[in-house]
Amino acid sequence: MLTRRMALTGIGVLGVTPAFAMPMLAPKALVFAHRGASALRPEHTLGSYAKAIEDGADFVEPDLVMTKDGHMVARHESNIVGTTDVADRPEFASRRRTMVIDGQAETGWFTTDFTLAELKTLRARERLAQIRVHNTRYDGRFDIVTFEEVIDFVAAESAARGRVVGLIPEIKNSTHFHRLGFDPEAVFLRIIGAHQYTRQAPLEVQSFETGNLGRIRANVLRINPQARLMFLMGGRDQVVPDWLDSGRLC
Repeated sequence: MLTRRMALTGIGVLGVTPAFAMPMLAPKALVFAHRGASALRPEHTLGSYAKAIEDGADFVEPDLVMTKDGHMVARHESNIVGTTDVADRPEFASRRRTMVIDGQAETGWFTTDFTLAELKTLRARERLAQIRVHNTRYDGRFDIVTFEEVIDFVAAESAARGRVVGLIPEIKNSTHFHRLGFDPEAVFLRIIGAHQYTRQAPLEVQSFETGNLGRIRANVLRINPQARLMFLMGGRDQVVPDWLDSGRLC
């Protein structure tokens, strides 16, 4: 069974093409900044992405979730209780609730209950404060960024440094968001099509689901012919949400 990191070598499924050749054939090692330089800055902040690029990352990885008003923001999960100061904000106390995401019940505050303007009033925090104590010094310095802001930032850094930095976004919890009435794939395609950088730079699109990758494949390639799709796999107990919906076995 492939782990998430092993999946970066790529597998073929539903026409999803491998991201790169197998390691023994690759001309050089590629550095993927998972959530940015998340060991050195709070994850999915411009500070984290900036540090990753400064340290030589070839690709920056933003995880993408939906807001109440249909924007895509960079958070590893829709539940922002651990990555922002939302729990300390009395004006949002009533929005704490429990939701089931991909079969797991979670309690906290969720991006789909907030407009982008409301999310912009929150400040990012280190998610693993007991482990990455040094990162807590950056608590409160960064806001939640949109996918568009990530693209613009990476494009600016690429131009300033004179080297191309690729993007390897992950579309999170697609089945969950569709159940709530959102269409993350349509939003994603609109965004990458509207930015010159994502029409030309190396682009890898990730998901732990297969249906969404299959649906967007042709349109992604029309926007950026060098784009590749990547189906991510976890452990043996991984649940693939769209497979469950269709009655397929994981």
